[in-house]
Amino acid sequence: MSMQSLHIARGEHKHLLIYYTANESAQWDIVQEADSQLTIHLFALDDDPEIRSDIRLTVRQAGEHAETYIYGIGLLTGTQQASVLTHVVHEQPYGISRQLLKFIVKDEAQGSFIGELIVAPHAQHADAQQTNRNIVLSPKAMMHTQPQLEIYADDVKCSHGATTGQLDESALFYMQQRGLDAATARQLLLTAFFHEVLTTIGNEAIEERMRKKIAALLQGEK
Repeated sequence: MSMQSLHIARGEHKHLLIYYTANESAQWDIVQEADSQLTIHLFALDDDPEIRSDIRLTVRQAGEHAETYIYGIGLLTGTQQASVLTHVVHEQPYGISRQLLKFIVKDEAQGSFIGELIVAPHAQHADAQQTNRNIVLSPKAMMHTQPQLEIYADDVKCSHGATTGQLDESALFYMQQRGLDAATARQLLLTAFFHEVLTTIGNEAIEERMRKKIAALLQGEK
């Protein structure tokens, strides 16, 4: 597993785009100083049917008013396996963190998200949210999700949530009633599932490239 370290200076803004590729395992250790902002986007959108990847992120907010934003998309097919572990530590007061990761798994693919969020005793007024949403499309596909909160400060605003389910059949029926065939309606709903994350990219060219990649991977979905 490759190891990468990053130090974000006071007041600095940093945006990382991390793409899963076949047989990639990577660990990032990141430290943020006061008033710094970090945005990370993770993409698991590979057409290699045998991808095996493991991404681990550790982020320490070592200064006050640090902001951390982690967004992720995974569309896993075939026998792909992809896992994400995030370890975010609020060490100082007034830190903000947001985590939003979404996976679609189909065929015999397996996805995993483990999110560890720690608020230290001195990190008063922390504002942290961790969300993982998943759709499983096939009986043999699997998604493992494990959000974890450890809060040692008493004046904080923290929440976490995780859901794993199937495609909304009522929404599918609604779209078919308005003239769309089942395959088109299904692809539109699955693409829309990622919209909330895609709009956070902040770069139209990259966002459009990701939308095209998702559409290609969903082509023929029935």
